[in-house]
Amino acid sequence: MLNKIVLKGSAKEIGIQHGNLGKKEVIQSLETYEKLFYGYQKLKWSQAKEAALSHLDAIEKFDIQYVEEMEGVAKGAGVEFEDILALNARSEIALANYNGSSFSDGCTAIAITSPLIQDTILGQNWDWKSQQKKSLLLFEIHKPSKPVVTMITEGGLIGKVGMNSNGMGICFNALLTDKKNNQIPIHFGLRSVLDSYSLPEAISKIKGGNIAAAASFLIGSDDGEGNGMAVNIEVSPFGIDMVGDNDGRLVHTNHILSEAIKKNVSDRNEFVFEDSMLRKKRAEQLINLSIKNKENINMDTFKEWFSDQFNAPNSINHFENEQAPEHRRMETVFSIIMNLSKRKMEICVGKPSESEYIEI
Repeated sequence: MLNKIVLKGSAKEIGIQHGNLGKKEVIQSLETYEKLFYGYQKLKWSQAKEAALSHLDAIEKFDIQYVEEMEGVAKGAGVEFEDILALNARSEIALANYNGSSFSDGCTAIAITSPLIQDTILGQNWDWKSQQKKSLLLFEIHKPSKPVVTMITEGGLIGKVGMNSNGMGICFNALLTDKKNNQIPIHFGLRSVLDSYSLPEAISKIKGGNIAAAASFLIGSDDGEGNGMAVNIEVSPFGIDMVGDNDGRLVHTNHILSEAIKKNVSDRNEFVFEDSMLRKKRAEQLINLSIKNKENINMDTFKEWFSDQFNAPNSINHFENEQAPEHRRMETVFSIIMNLSKRKMEICVGKPSESEYIEI
């Protein structure tokens, strides 16, 4: 059962409520990432916390309230501030500057909008460690001078995937690369988009090398009056680039698409062809089939796409590869679909082929 929590107040108060009411989920995240950091990078937890501190100065300059919120999470959960900081820098610690092998990835994100359909719909399957199903939290965040944010995240992380009351929504795909810097960790970038009132405001926060590691941000915006669009932005320590066509459909998985980004960052995903690229092409095939059949593409269509098991275990509906080392076994942990035009969200905890979506 997904734990939904309404958070209200100042940044510190929101954090304390997160840590207090989601303590079990925060502890689950700490246990998962302690094992994962060692499995990927041979880092002890004390070393991971030290690595996370290298980003603190940039976070403080970016938005001091994010630091205050993390302080609140730590206080509410009864853990150290550096523990929470390390969770929020987990992509930079585990996936950037990566020199390992046999990495099993996941995550398929899709957006469909005008001119294909009237609404703006985006969603994704989030594929990660299976035990992180026990860490999931659904937040409704009410903060002064910010839109109301509805976000699904892991316990302790203050930014992830969701939408806001102004019709902004975001999905993301992790990218395994060889470089990072000490700027803003990816998950703060995700939260900053959700804290934005408009697409230009969101982009202004993540451009110019502000983000410490490479990732794909699939961002949608809709005014609720028939005007909406989606953009797929690959962020990196060296700047951003928009990828994909302007034909009303965008698909991203777990490999770099931008030639500009590739000039500065090396893609370390060793399963591009047999996993990430196949999932991308399969998603595009399913979209094209729906268009050819003149289907009315809606949230139910997305559910069918995200339940697809072609090429399992490396399918859109991702299964755990039991032949991989334990810390590299991934499966679909949750699936989210957002109709930004109608301000509607549905979430499935676990694989869509095995679980039901619930309306939020």
